[in-house]
Amino acid sequence: MAKPRVKQSKIAKRQARNFYLYTAPWLIGFIILTLYPVLYSFYLMFTDMNLSGASHFVGLDNWIYAFTDDQLFVKAFVNTIKYVVIFVPTSLILAFFVALLLSRKVKGLGFFRTAFYIPYITSGVAVTILWGWIFQRDFGIINYVLSLVGIKGPNWLGDKNIAMISIVILSLWTIGNNIIIMLAGIQDIPTSYYESAQIDGAGFLRQTVNITLPLCTPTIYFNLIVTVIAAFQVFQQPLILTNGGPLNSTYTAAMHLYNNGFLYGKMGYASMMAWSMFAVIMVITIVTVSTSKYWVFYDD
Repeated sequence: MAKPRVKQSKIAKRQARNFYLYTAPWLIGFIILTLYPVLYSFYLMFTDMNLSGASHFVGLDNWIYAFTDDQLFVKAFVNTIKYVVIFVPTSLILAFFVALLLSRKVKGLGFFRTAFYIPYITSGVAVTILWGWIFQRDFGIINYVLSLVGIKGPNWLGDKNIAMISIVILSLWTIGNNIIIMLAGIQDIPTSYYESAQIDGAGFLRQTVNITLPLCTPTIYFNLIVTVIAAFQVFQQPLILTNGGPLNSTYTAAMHLYNNGFLYGKMGYASMMAWSMFAVIMVITIVTVSTSKYWVFYDD
């Protein structure tokens, strides 16, 4: 015997209608501005499409060209990995210690929190140009201060051996978001743990190593994944400061993607580079997630 159909109430119908009505702008925007470009770029990866829109299916020719004839493809990825290896650990360590200091009860704490966060929300172009002046070899602030103590400052942006380090120093100026997130993780640790440690005679250093650091690993884990993803897309700083030089020492994968797509008109090849960056980031993320059970500790 068939079950009788339950009529949907007017309230339920109105709620369903309102749900689709209110989410429609986001859904339409996501489909048109995100999902469709992603899927279309996957198709373009196997074509030789240019800016005119003309394209032909070329199969794996873009991948073959990247590893055989394009000398800058591997160079760009090596430079990017070098940047990631230097920047990510340094930023996480610096963010942890700055957040640890900000978690202490000191005067003017609100001012310091704001001061560390402002560079993150400031225009990236303005900050990069400012640091370009700071790194200037002849009249930059850094080399001027070094000259006061009798040290001749290096050519920060003109020496291929330290140009990438200069880019990393600039990027460390804008880790305010990591600091705020790390600070929230530290402040979320129950104070009862520290009180018990103090009763047992543990000092600040021991409390930091045995309590703060282990219980802050979930926050470090989150910052690690987000920072790695952002670091692989470094583009603005090397483009403005060095334009990839000197001798392509700061030429990154994102710059190579941009140049091929919008300067040389090789949209198919640029799509291949975008998906290759996605593949590298995905592999690193999967490894990080799969190994997190060995070093990420939760309060429960």
